[in-house]
Amino acid sequence: MANETPLSRRGLMKLGILFNGLVAAALAMPIGRYLLSSIARGRANGYLAWVPLGPVSGFPEGETRLATFRNPYVMPTDGKTVDTACWVRRIEGDEFQVFAINCAHLGCPVRWFPQSGLFMCPCHGGAYYRDGTRASGPPERGLFEYPCKIENGFVTIQAGELPTPGPNAALPGKEPPCA
Repeated sequence: MANETPLSRRGLMKLGILFNGLVAAALAMPIGRYLLSSIARGRANGYLAWVPLGPVSGFPEGETRLATFRNPYVMPTDGKTVDTACWVRRIEGDEFQVFAINCAHLGCPVRWFPQSGLFMCPCHGGAYYRDGTRASGPPERGLFEYPCKIENGFVTIQAGELPTPGPNAALPGKEPPCA
């Protein structure tokens, strides 16, 4: 018992720092896995993926049709929500517009009414013209539009993220709402 040396302050401090370092490493592991999960699962460019909607011939000229696609950025728990709808308008020839199904006001799904040539939102009465511009109601802007192109005879869209106006968007003659 005479050979035992009591733990000095310096020794206790080193032991405390070592313990705190181990706890910090244990807490950092799940956070690091979360932050790197999209890269580790091979979905790093999921937002940049081009998704086919269907053959060009499936969308008659001058008409607007509902199409669905599988979101390229999916998680195992997403279930049926990965099947996303959009409105495809073929203007003429190979000129298309693809609109998100969501209203620009609060995100309710809009419906196309070919008789009136309007998209209508059932939630708050928002209306949009056939080209997606705002007609009336509470939405302050037109429908969100996906970037689209024709590739190998198919209409494709960049569908990884919901199209939004972005942080620098402003309404004509107005300041951005979140500025």
